[in-house]
Amino acid sequence: MLVLVAAVVLSVALIAGPRSGMVLLIGLGFGLTLEGFRFGFTGPWRRMILERDASGLLAQLLAIAIVAMAALPLLAASGAELKGAHAPIGLAMIGGAFVFGAAMQIVLGCGSGTLVNAGSGNVVSALALPFFAIGSFAGAYHLSWWTSLGSLPVIVLEGTSGLGITLLGLAGVAGVALLLGRKGSHRLPARYWGALLALAALAILHLVVAGQPWGVVYGLGLWVAKGVVAMGGDLSGSVFWSASSNAAQVQASLLTDVTSLTDLGLIGGAALVAWWRAGLGSPVGILPARAWVAVIVAGLVLGYSSRLALGCNIGAFFSGIATGSAHGWVWFAAAFAGSFVGIRLRPMLGLEVRR
Repeated sequence: MLVLVAAVVLSVALIAGPRSGMVLLIGLGFGLTLEGFRFGFTGPWRRMILERDASGLLAQLLAIAIVAMAALPLLAASGAELKGAHAPIGLAMIGGAFVFGAAMQIVLGCGSGTLVNAGSGNVVSALALPFFAIGSFAGAYHLSWWTSLGSLPVIVLEGTSGLGITLLGLAGVAGVALLLGRKGSHRLPARYWGALLALAALAILHLVVAGQPWGVVYGLGLWVAKGVVAMGGDLSGSVFWSASSNAAQVQASLLTDVTSLTDLGLIGGAALVAWWRAGLGSPVGILPARAWVAVIVAGLVLGYSSRLALGCNIGAFFSGIATGSAHGWVWFAAAFAGSFVGIRLRPMLGLEVRR
């Protein structure tokens, strides 16, 4: 299996260039880390809300802090060579983040979580993933209308002062989590330390190699856009997909798209870990029909709302905050609030089942 993986990475490097091979390898690292350490973004938020277990959220904040300490100086010194995950704060962004937070708790997976869970054989995520991709395409198709509802200019925290504000903000959120968390939940298990250090190192490497932060959502929508064009569809009616850079990417090889390579790596890395452990597959219990319908709808909503929100837990929360974008903070607040709604909806939709 490892020989096959090495052959695939080498083939990508030979066909699309060394950078593409490296990005795929980094994506595999993300998948191996998230599945290998059983770490994610949706679960820790759920445990913070339901069990007052702050450990997972604290691990996320620590990982972001480490990345920020490297990313912000790199961005300041690089000129135009590197770019951050910067986006404006707007009405659609806030609403999209709230809805995304609810939907991710319904399927127990954000952007990266859905990819990783699908890769490991979880049937709920495997069903949600293609609808996530369709929703991402549709959300991007309509994005210009949503952003016309109003937004602020892009606000970026830069340089030494920006890093200081970012670290202070992360420390403040960590303080609130510690205050609200139950006694002892500040102690991070060893696997969390392994996960956060590995994720931080991979995220920094991704920024340097790819020239942009780690993201998830764009690649999923691009896959559907390519399919639509292949079937004779016309994307000229969309401001987003007809933009020169996006139109060129739709026509180009999938192996040249950074986000697609990372997404494929996430799936592949998770599949490798699942195969090494015991084989693919993850029992979900017997679910009623309404639960499977809810998964499909939630998948569509996840994809659509992630485009309105200008990112998911990775592109907006993790990479946004780590590269100084103010929208990452607003995204986090809105999505965390939405998670309360999703947690309440999940059992009502028949998705809480005793195994």
